[in-house]
Amino acid sequence: MSRPDLKTAAIILAAGESRRMGQAKATLPFRGATFLSVLAETLGAGCSPVYAVFGFDAEKLMKAAPSSVVAVENPVYREGMLTSLQAGLRAVNPLPDRVLFTLVDHPAISPETVFRLLHSDALLAMPRFAGKRGHPVLMRREIALEVMAEPANSKLNQVLDRHSADIHYIDVDDAGVRDDIDNPQLYQDLLAREGARV
Repeated sequence: MSRPDLKTAAIILAAGESRRMGQAKATLPFRGATFLSVLAETLGAGCSPVYAVFGFDAEKLMKAAPSSVVAVENPVYREGMLTSLQAGLRAVNPLPDRVLFTLVDHPAISPETVFRLLHSDALLAMPRFAGKRGHPVLMRREIALEVMAEPANSKLNQVLDRHSADIHYIDVDDAGVRDDIDNPQLYQDLLAREGARV
């Protein structure tokens, strides 16, 4: 699935408190499995290893994580998403040629989208659906190192915006890249789109 000359690791960010959802998004039922396990399978087809970063209720969620992921804890997750990505990147040792990351809120990302991202040679590659960029994001090692060096009180978008000219946008027919399933109504909307019921 991936270019054989470039090793790519994947990081799934699942550290938030899920206050609006009312339960951990990583363990929400989806396609006969969970958000996390479905994402891990999708990303794992072209990336290795696949890491999952936990914060809130980390001990419980790490125990429940599928065996296909390397579980990482971010004890300072309340400081923002950037700290979770940094925790994931620190766990990836040695840092590979590229890292692909996404939020656990995007469980319906298609394998075709991942396939197309992994065939990009850009410093940064992002899928775009209906003119709006989404997840997952693919970054080269040099960008990953820059993210790791960013102050914890910064925002990930500040790094990405510094490299706006380097971003390769890949237009996809995949609404999953724009999903942000963070409340019960959006979850039900996703299940309806999938033609499923809980």
